[in-house]
Amino acid sequence: MKQTIIILGLFLFAQAAQAQPLRDAAEYIDYNNPFYSSVLKALDGGTYKTRKVLKAIPNHRTLPTSHKEFTTVWCEAPISQGRTGTCWSFSTTSFYEAEIFRKTKKEIDLSEIYLVYYEYLAKAEEYIKTKGKSHLGEGSETNALARQMKKHGLMPLYAYSGNAKNTPYPDHKKLFAEFEAFLKEHKKRNAWDKDVIMAGVKAILDTYLGTPPRTFYYNRKAYDPITFMRDVAKINPEEYVNVMSLKQYPYWTHAEWPVPDNYWHSKDYMNVPLDDFMAGLKKAVKAGYSVSIGGDVSGPGYLPAQSVAIVPTFDIPSEYIDEDARQMRFDNGSTGDDHAIHLIGYKEDADGKWWFLIKDSGSSSRNGVDPGYFFFHEDYVKLKMMTYTVHQNAILDMVNRVK
Repeated sequence: MKQTIIILGLFLFAQAAQAQPLRDAAEYIDYNNPFYSSVLKALDGGTYKTRKVLKAIPNHRTLPTSHKEFTTVWCEAPISQGRTGTCWSFSTTSFYEAEIFRKTKKEIDLSEIYLVYYEYLAKAEEYIKTKGKSHLGEGSETNALARQMKKHGLMPLYAYSGNAKNTPYPDHKKLFAEFEAFLKEHKKRNAWDKDVIMAGVKAILDTYLGTPPRTFYYNRKAYDPITFMRDVAKINPEEYVNVMSLKQYPYWTHAEWPVPDNYWHSKDYMNVPLDDFMAGLKKAVKAGYSVSIGGDVSGPGYLPAQSVAIVPTFDIPSEYIDEDARQMRFDNGSTGDDHAIHLIGYKEDADGKWWFLIKDSGSSSRNGVDPGYFFFHEDYVKLKMMTYTVHQNAILDMVNRVK
C-alpha cells in the first residue's frame, strides 16, 4: 500500500509539472552589434558602444534557423541600409521589387535612394509650409513610396545609386546634419522664401546623393521614371493600401497613423480590428503576396543573436495578446515606430502558430544565424507590428468594408 501511494504521488507530481506552462527566463547581456561596428569603421573609423540589455532566454522553444525553412515570394537578396534612417525605403523598395516579379516575372533591382531624394524634398516643403513645426528626421513610412511614385515613378539601381560620395555603405549622417541645420537656420531667422530654401536643400541632396537623371536606358530603350514604372515595372501606386489596428480610432474607417514619422499626417490607413489585421496578413502571404510592415523592434523578446522576435511569457502570455494589450503598449511608448521591414514568407508550427520570414536591411539582422533575415513569431507581430502596406487584391474583402 505504501509503495502504491508513493508511485501515485510521483505520478500526480509529474502530471502537475507537465500542466505548468513553460516559461521564458531573462538575463542581462552585453549587447554589441559587430556588423554595425564594421559599417562605422568603414565609414569613419567609429565603433558601436556595447551596452547592458535585458534579453529573453527561449530555451524551451523550437526556433527557425534558416530562411530556407519558409514558403517565400521571390525577392532580391538582403542588403544593408548602412548608416541611414531609411529602412522605410529599403523595405518598401524590396516590396515593390517583389511586386514587379509577381506581376511580370522581371527581376529588377530598384534604387532604394531615388525616392528618398524626393521624400527629403517633401520634408523640406512641409517644414516651410508649417513654419518649422513639422517633424524633421530621416524616418518616414512605408506608404511614402507610393505617394512619391505617383509624381516621380521608379528607377533601377544602376541608373541612380544615390551615393554620390561613393561611400562603402549608404551614409546620411553628414547629409541630414546639413539638411536639418539649414532648415533650422531659416526658422531661427523667420526667413521662409520657398524658392531660396528649396534651392539650398537640392544643393545639399545633389552633393551627397547625386541628381537623379531625367531619363535612362532599360534593354536599350529610353525611359523616364514614370514610363519605366508604368510600362516596364507595371506598377500602379493607386493599387496599394495601408493597414493599421489601433483601438483609439473607429474600426473600418480611414485614420491617421499618429507618429512623428508620418509628418504629412497621412490618413490613408485602414483601421481594422486586430484579428482582421492578422487574418489579412496571413491571407496575403499565403496567397503569394509580400508585405512591407513596420513597428517596434526593441525589448527583451527581440533577439538578434538567434534572428528571432518573440513575446516572452514574462511580458504577456500568448492568450492575453489582444487589442487592449496592443493599445496600452502604444500609448505608454513601449511599442514604437522603430523600423520597417519586408515580410516575405511564412511557416506554420505543429501547434498551428505561424512564423513570418523577414528580409531586413537593419544592421542587427546581420549578426544572427541567417544574416539579413529575421524570424518573427506571430505573437510578436500581433503585439508589436503596427502597420503594413500590401496590394489591395490580397485583402480585397477588407478593402471593401472600409468606409
